[in-house]
Amino acid sequence: MSKFGSYLKTKDFRRTIILAILSVIVVTLIAFYSLGIYTRHDSAIPVPKIIGMQVDKALSLLKDQGFGVSIDSVYVLDQAPGTVIEQDPDAGTSVKENRVIYLKIVKNQAPNVALPDIIDAPYISATATLSNAGLKIGDTTYKPDIARDHVLEVHFAGQPITAGTKIPKGSKVDLVLGDGAGAAEVDIPDVTNQDLDAAKFAIKGAGLAVGTITYQGTITDSTSLIVVAQMPMPTDSATKTSIGTRINLMVTQGKKTQ
Repeated sequence: MSKFGSYLKTKDFRRTIILAILSVIVVTLIAFYSLGIYTRHDSAIPVPKIIGMQVDKALSLLKDQGFGVSIDSVYVLDQAPGTVIEQDPDAGTSVKENRVIYLKIVKNQAPNVALPDIIDAPYISATATLSNAGLKIGDTTYKPDIARDHVLEVHFAGQPITAGTKIPKGSKVDLVLGDGAGAAEVDIPDVTNQDLDAAKFAIKGAGLAVGTITYQGTITDSTSLIVVAQMPMPTDSATKTSIGTRINLMVTQGKKTQ
């Protein structure tokens, strides 16, 4: 122990301790600065704002600045296809080079959605239901019906469609609504002994509709038909009917008699 104690008091021991401490300090400094260089603390760059850009322009900008890109797509009403609507990280965030920027863009093709059941629904209610389904209202027309402003028919691309029909999201559908005049009454025209075409014209002109046409006897010439009976028929006790009522006709081969 006396020799070890004597060694501790020598210059060689003190020199060894000092060298060891200096070595630890040097190694620590080298590690600290090497880590800084490795992680490139001073190379962080801000993420540009690309929301609202078209995807081609956004990709070019990001790649020119050294970013990687990951793209997802979603369909959005009233947004141009290819538009960037989300980005992560947000614009202005400082990140390192080669950082992947996640983008969400509007895709081109709209998904199909089922037409909801809005027949007999009030117009205001139908508007909300269609909007929730991602559909829009196009033209609205009216036809005689006691249910004022209630949906009677739904048309798409000029054709009537029923609930459950698949159409592209964002499409416009046309609505046929009741005008509330179904309870109004008009005179029943007497179209017996009239040519069929003339009878149809008279019925429609009275605000009524042509119903079922029944053929009596052998028909050889469809252009030469006369009405021999109708239902309803004007009588002394019933001369009026509601607007839109269907008039059923029975026709036979022949010509109008004087």
